[in-house]
Amino acid sequence: MRVEKEIKTFYPSETYDAVIIGGGPNGLGIAALLGKAGLKVCILEERLQCGGGAENTEPIPGFRIDPHATYFYAGASPTIEILELRKFGFRLKYFKTLAGTVTSDGKAIISGRFNIKNTIESIAKYSKKDAEFTKIMYESFEPYTKDFLRSIFWTPPYTPDMWSDPKDLPWFKFMKEKAPGLLALFPPETIMEMSTYEILDTQYEFEPLKVVAGQGAWYNGPFPAWRGMGIFGIATGLLMAYSSSSPQGGMHSYMHALIRCCLHYGVKIYTNAKVGEILVENGEAKGVVLADESFYPGKVIRATKLVISAIDVKQTFLKLLKGKHIPKPLLEKIKDINTHGGSLFVLHLIVKDLPKYKGDAEELFFKDGNYPTVVALPGDSRSFILNQARDIFSFRTHPQSEESMHIMVCCHDIYDDTRCPPGYHVLSPIYIQVPPPEYHRDGPDAVNKAKWEIAEGMIELLRKFAPNMTEKNIVAKFINTPLDSEFRNTGLIGGNWYAIRECEDQWWSFRPIPELARYRTPIHKLYLCHQTSYPGGLCILAVPYNLMHILIDDGAIEKPEWFIPSPYHISDGEKRF
Repeated sequence: MRVEKEIKTFYPSETYDAVIIGGGPNGLGIAALLGKAGLKVCILEERLQCGGGAENTEPIPGFRIDPHATYFYAGASPTIEILELRKFGFRLKYFKTLAGTVTSDGKAIISGRFNIKNTIESIAKYSKKDAEFTKIMYESFEPYTKDFLRSIFWTPPYTPDMWSDPKDLPWFKFMKEKAPGLLALFPPETIMEMSTYEILDTQYEFEPLKVVAGQGAWYNGPFPAWRGMGIFGIATGLLMAYSSSSPQGGMHSYMHALIRCCLHYGVKIYTNAKVGEILVENGEAKGVVLADESFYPGKVIRATKLVISAIDVKQTFLKLLKGKHIPKPLLEKIKDINTHGGSLFVLHLIVKDLPKYKGDAEELFFKDGNYPTVVALPGDSRSFILNQARDIFSFRTHPQSEESMHIMVCCHDIYDDTRCPPGYHVLSPIYIQVPPPEYHRDGPDAVNKAKWEIAEGMIELLRKFAPNMTEKNIVAKFINTPLDSEFRNTGLIGGNWYAIRECEDQWWSFRPIPELARYRTPIHKLYLCHQTSYPGGLCILAVPYNLMHILIDDGAIEKPEWFIPSPYHISDGEKRF
């Protein structure tokens, strides 16, 4: 023990204006913003690389797969403009056709912001009413989509005392000003209670349209049948549709640009730097102590202005603060937070030929560059999605039969030739939902034990819609289960990129709990910046952007001239500095 103490006193302390715990998208994002604002900033990342869930791997040299995040959702983000990431090498590959679905009897539709003509034609084949509504919505709403998304995701949540009526909320103010016609379709007192499926049912008649939109809501955020989450479910789908892109070379290239941006503004980044404790003196965060297993065990890194935790809320309070320095009732509420929002089982296939889906899809997908980057299967009925949810939420097991198999098949190399060599394609990822490991009825390792059985079931389902997906066509198979994902990246709690579930009681000013909803903590100079905070995951640089408003309100930093504030932000008048 004496030797350990000698080691701990060997390393001299360092001092910065701001110390950030965690180098995922949110930690990097707030570091870049504060660095640009002139602060001396340090990031401490537990892993050997930064970027969190926005990473890539090459299981075979030259073949890049996305084990976690795979689409770019931040097309409407003010942070991308503010940080000018293109100057740091950030490039996007835009998708002419984003999504599609195929039914068991061969009906097929596509959708794409940059392919609206063919989208409408594909829908009109089965429903002229739905095609006309899609056309009207595109023409009337497309110019305002960015502002609508910013009113939801890139605006700090209002505290409970700031609103009592939906008309007080930013998205309603936006619609009243820019899209009043939509309010006639969706009265606020009604839509606040609706699920995504209920909203879709009021406007569309062709079930496959509702299947692909509902699946998009679930895999990007809230389960589509959850009441009160309709607006958010539609908005998460719009995030994906508005961007209709992926970073060239894979998601980690997005983080490369963000890291270069941080370095440009003088941010110091330590990897293999797990934090053991947040230092608090007289109710004020003063810095951190590195864990014994870090590169400098016991090293003290001090902060004169800010300590920002970009790791999950429970780990922040229960491990790094060791349950101290906060009122006991609040501590009990933090202990009760459920950080297991759901989990994805991820399959990756290297194939020689793209899936040739049967029926109308064969001609539609291979015509005029229409091939979608993601295909939802089967498109027949939402019952497959509902059955899958039953297995996960009620039976607490992975999908047990064909009636509950519903998958998302992604392929980015159609548009990005850096993903694999010529003559091959990478179907990565292919998703299916499963329970978080600790909630599986057969134990935390149940999915790992059954992973090849689950994977073969997914391949068999794909083969029923695309008969050419034979073993001869498949060159290699790779899997990451939720347990694998959490092992690779401790920020993906239970293999989930949102952590806290996306439902009404964990949304807006209730995320993660009302007392912490505006990123502040009871400890002076300690703030939260993680996907357990509002609005959650998807690497959209929203949490750091929203936090900047609070730091400016609190007087922690001066408002920079280059900062683009949300027009819907309301300061609660609290000055903490």
